[in-house]
Amino acid sequence: MEPITTFTAKAAALPVENIDTDQIIPARYLKVTDKVGLGEGLFADWRRLPDGSPNPDFALNRPETASAQVLVAGNNFGCGSSREHAPWALQGYGFKAVISTYFADIFRNNALKNGLLPITVDSETYYQLVSLCDEDPETTVTVDLASQTVTLPGGQQVSFPIDGFAKHCLLNGIDQVGFLLQQEDAISAYEATHPSRVQTVR
Repeated sequence: MEPITTFTAKAAALPVENIDTDQIIPARYLKVTDKVGLGEGLFADWRRLPDGSPNPDFALNRPETASAQVLVAGNNFGCGSSREHAPWALQGYGFKAVISTYFADIFRNNALKNGLLPITVDSETYYQLVSLCDEDPETTVTVDLASQTVTLPGGQQVSFPIDGFAKHCLLNGIDQVGFLLQQEDAISAYEATHPSRVQTVR
């Protein structure tokens, strides 16, 4: 995983509540076991009309949202089934973070384990961001994971919560296995000073 530290990026608003994982990445895309190309399936049923052409009314199809790396989404984002493909698809499309007032627990955990930052903010901040994105499609925000803050246009800083272990992993660009591998010296030292309690039968 790429480390997440501090970055400034364009924000795109998708102010729809209860966006579930089947809307984020439809079930027909779950046959793949590789993350490559999953960005094409992100919001596939919303991004395309029945004939396969782009839906001009969908927010992420508008030219002004191109290159956005922060998605501002409605309350209860990522509800529904448990599928890691949801954060994979968001990352494959180019998003580094999603801002919402509430994330479904399983989605939030899957996102954190895969290097996508879910940022929970209060309702006032959320509506302010949606309004800013509507008024100026070039709206950017600065995310600082170390200080757990999002800086809005104009300099207003908003704090967000994150689990300490997840924060450590994201800052260092490692997953849970990578964290354990970092502890190899400590594990070896412990094993060297603690004899095995398992008796070998001969």
